Amino acid sequence: MSSFLAPEQALSTLNEYEHRDGLSVEALLDEQLSGGLTYNDFLILPGYIDFAANATSLESKITKNISLRTPFMSSPMDTVTEADMAISMALLGGIGIIHHNCSAEEQADMVRKVKKFENGFIMDPIVLSPTHTVADVKEIKETHGFCGIPITETGKMHGKLVGMVTARDIQFHMDDSSTLDSIMTKELVVAQKDITLADANRILFTSKKGKLPIVDENGCLVSLLARSDLLKNQNYPLASKKPSSKQLLVGAAIGTRPDDKERLALLAEAGLDVVVLDSSQGNSVYQIEMIKWIKENFPSVDVIAGNVVTREQAANLIAAGADGLRIGMGSGSICITQEVMACGRPQATAVYRVSEFAARFGVPTVADGGIGNVGHIVKAIALGASAVMMGGLLAGCEEAPGTYFFRDGVRLKRYRGMGSIDAMTKVNSKDGNAATKRYFSEGDTVKVAQGVVGNVVDKGSVRNYLTYLITGVQHSLQDIGTLSVEQFHKDVASGKVRFEKRTAAAQMEGGVHGLHSFEKKLYA
Repeated sequence: MSSFLAPEQALSTLNEYEHRDGLSVEALLDEQLSGGLTYNDFLILPGYIDFAANATSLESKITKNISLRTPFMSSPMDTVTEADMAISMALLGGIGIIHHNCSAEEQADMVRKVKKFENGFIMDPIVLSPTHTVADVKEIKETHGFCGIPITETGKMHGKLVGMVTARDIQFHMDDSSTLDSIMTKELVVAQKDITLADANRILFTSKKGKLPIVDENGCLVSLLARSDLLKNQNYPLASKKPSSKQLLVGAAIGTRPDDKERLALLAEAGLDVVVLDSSQGNSVYQIEMIKWIKENFPSVDVIAGNVVTREQAANLIAAGADGLRIGMGSGSICITQEVMACGRPQATAVYRVSEFAARFGVPTVADGGIGNVGHIVKAIALGASAVMMGGLLAGCEEAPGTYFFRDGVRLKRYRGMGSIDAMTKVNSKDGNAATKRYFSEGDTVKVAQGVVGNVVDKGSVRNYLTYLITGVQHSLQDIGTLSVEQFHKDVASGKVRFEKRTAAAQMEGGVHGLHSFEKKLYA
């Protein structure tokens, strides 16, 4: 007679155990027992799978008012995020934060470029009059990359629409001095101003036109719809957009000095959605005063404050009115703050402690630094972060600023910390240096570096790489047994999701080992 229990008793027997496998998040992060932890110091135990990986939702808030379809943000570093990176991040459901190591006008132009990349109804299109010339259209194409231009009697918005000029109209026209009334298309497909975006898109689709002018009852131009934007909507269904205008979301970084108020005014005018107060140590009177000033003067612009790593730091910024918090001090791959300043905190511990505190006030958090792979992203979210900010992980992509070069047969791109001497000695004639402001060192006769300059391997287009990260996170959540980021946070807090610490030997076991050589290809 067998002494084994019947298989159907497995679940009931499991319930008899006094302790569940693994640790709760609070037990994992008990600093009295294990000190501060980094992402590599622990694993998340698997759960039960009863859904497909692509069914998981990665939607998450980065501020009290702004949600992203994917929890990814690119760092405001001058070798990571300018307009091209910000556009691609938004198309894939994330958001790019444009750096401020440039003039205020240059930064505002980059914000404007992102906002104009994809629109719903374009409320401020370029408009010409019948007396403008072919040369004017060609100049617009050279500057802005398009030449589908509405023509009104006044050459301005709200003038009577009389025609359209497209690429076909000027493609083989040799006389640049010809006026537009002689070449423009006058038989137009138009829509009335009260039309919905969905109906307007249907007209655009069936008419096979490049642009759809929207007119009022008097035939005056009030807005424009572009076919290229319709195609983008189809190709990028996760795109982060402002609901009212359907424009891509974009963020930008500023400092906390008086001239940054003027910078923010230009950014807000360009259409900025969220501002990141960029400081290595965010718990300062300068940042608190800046948050209050922004809330009074630009209430429609959300503020992500930081950086912080403790609850005490977070409390001051939350009380001042921050809409989101950025967590991390010295954990980035090119950052040496912890080494040089003896100040900071291991990132996993920092993310958990600050996120748990901020959640009580409905303030989302962004884990900034230390993200090296898909697993780190998932761990940061598990510890309470609503999104992750990436620098080195994206710096090798085509859309990051800089040019590629070869070394030892490997295609590389330069990547530098904003606390590096290299970044802190880049001076803008009008605005000074953003990196020195970030580290409160404008007046120092000797610059003390808190970052280094390095090289990163070519990762190709960020649009492919981000798709890999999205799919990877979805599969990880499937393994853990949770359907969404929101549910993930709840399951961690309730103790349903369990964790396990990793010894140095366990970390070795969990990586590639025992091979003579190998090729590590992350996606195809």
